[in-house]
Amino acid sequence: MNYRALSYGAGAVFIALLAVGGGYFAYAGLTGKAAGWGSHGVMHRLDVSLPVADPPLSLPPISGPNDPSLPLVVIDPGHGGRDPGAINDAANGGKNTSRLMEKDVTLALSRSIRDGIVAQGRVRVALTRDDDRYISLPERYEMARKMGAGLFLSIHADAAENEEAQGASIYTLSETASDREAARLAARENGGAVINGVVLSTGDGVDATKGMTADVSTILIDLSQRDAMRSSADFAQILYREAGPYIGFRGRWHRYASLVVLKAPDMPSALFEAGYISSAQDAARLADKAGRDKIAQGVARAVGVYFARLSDSR
Repeated sequence: MNYRALSYGAGAVFIALLAVGGGYFAYAGLTGKAAGWGSHGVMHRLDVSLPVADPPLSLPPISGPNDPSLPLVVIDPGHGGRDPGAINDAANGGKNTSRLMEKDVTLALSRSIRDGIVAQGRVRVALTRDDDRYISLPERYEMARKMGAGLFLSIHADAAENEEAQGASIYTLSETASDREAARLAARENGGAVINGVVLSTGDGVDATKGMTADVSTILIDLSQRDAMRSSADFAQILYREAGPYIGFRGRWHRYASLVVLKAPDMPSALFEAGYISSAQDAARLADKAGRDKIAQGVARAVGVYFARLSDSR
């Protein structure tokens, strides 16, 4: 048992957290002595229900050719587990038992994209999740960094304030949102790193600049991230061009936002909104396997072209 005593004159507030049989109990007491229980101390017990921690994350398996020299793309199915993302009840007749949830759509679409990339035989691919589990935003891109990915692509299907809005869009990182809708998306998606109002993490947890001065490390990270942002924008252009015949994009298809999941400082990253789950037309396409496969075909083609261009430029 660990506790901390805070002194206030002759008394102290005693707080303890005790783990018993997988449960947690918080004790609080007011004592007459700062260094222990006093003869007139008062103790209260408060039972605290804490969420069960998810199991430690392991790196996901890689699909495709067994050749480490080939490029690797990590596909990230947005949301998952206790975070359902956007929900459209009307897409399934308003029945909550069969409602269309973003976390299910993104997983199904990501699997189709993976299969399309594997079929090409030129790029390796991994999914951050291949089941219904919660993964924090920094953990998602940190997986890709640890695996040495050359591209990170997060898949989403958000809800729009305007139910008439439809079509796909691509987001890349910027500290300044390109418009109000981009700012709204960043606020919504970045909330995945907050549980019950507590910020879990906004960094990648890796001290890659240990031993450097603050100024030098900041400059190096800034230069690396600017290069990654340029490459991310290049991929967005390729995705729009190559996937256009398969996907209906919005008029303003490329947007910029400060999205936590895209903040890896040394890896090209993009967030692909495959459509709006709040749109009847988009929801119907995303709920249908044939519709998802068509979208996946375009995304897989873009990934192949992106890495082929990188190879040609070297």
